[in-house]
Amino acid sequence: MTRHLVRRTADVPEPPYDELGYRRRTLVGEDDGSVHTGFGLCGIRPDGRVPAHVHSYEESFHVLYGAVILDVPEGAYLLEEGDYGLLPTGVPHAWRGAGDIAGRWADMLAPVPRARYGYDTQAVPELPVRDPVRIDVRDPRTRSFGHFETAQMDPGKQSQDLLAVSASMRTALLVYSGITVKMMVDSDLGAVASTMFMVQYAPDGAAGTHDHPFEETYLILEGTADATFDGERYRLGPGDLAWAGAGCVHGFANAGQGPLRWLETQAPQPPSRHSYRFTRDWEYLREVLES
Repeated sequence: MTRHLVRRTADVPEPPYDELGYRRRTLVGEDDGSVHTGFGLCGIRPDGRVPAHVHSYEESFHVLYGAVILDVPEGAYLLEEGDYGLLPTGVPHAWRGAGDIAGRWADMLAPVPRARYGYDTQAVPELPVRDPVRIDVRDPRTRSFGHFETAQMDPGKQSQDLLAVSASMRTALLVYSGITVKMMVDSDLGAVASTMFMVQYAPDGAAGTHDHPFEETYLILEGTADATFDGERYRLGPGDLAWAGAGCVHGFANAGQGPLRWLETQAPQPPSRHSYRFTRDWEYLREVLES
């Protein structure tokens, strides 16, 4: 059984916009053997829209470029490049285009939408059209959203101003072994089924082979990665995507001279203990027993 997949930028062609000016390219879905992860790249023209609907799954998103307006019962929000957020299960919402160029965002749907149940989506009455509010994590009206800047990944350039655009204290940087992690969507933002965060590797950054009791997705945004999935080796670059199912043994190393950065998701949310099972620990145990 396949427990991982790698998709190059050109492997999955961009679908045409639908009659309302929206499109979504599925990169991980039910057909890939995923249970908990639906991951895709969405686009909407400036004059496009997605009518109001609800899902029986959780939806997280990160705007890659351009702008888009999100309508929910509480209000309307202008999402721009770097903004991210969470749509809990069952929340009515609609999308509208904004600005002069098409907006583009990555979305994470957990658990995976099922084709045989209409992709677990139901149309609902339209929401009122209101003037959108920009994302401000200090504003309680935008408490389900946040904003990411690349500079936040540099531990040496942390400032109060940069920390102020974090949604919670838990979004402060985690730094270890040449790897920097910036949490974006987690339980602090209200997520219950998944997480979304940014990962950056320094030129000497590496993570030894390991596996998890959950699924992970990686969308490469910058740099070059040498990746291993169940013994198969891959060279990944910007726009490439990889998915590791539960139990897939995988590891990474920065293959370039500059930073390596990707958007990562996990589903279901990792347990508080035993989230990682490193190959090196079992090898160490065997060595101890044999000596």
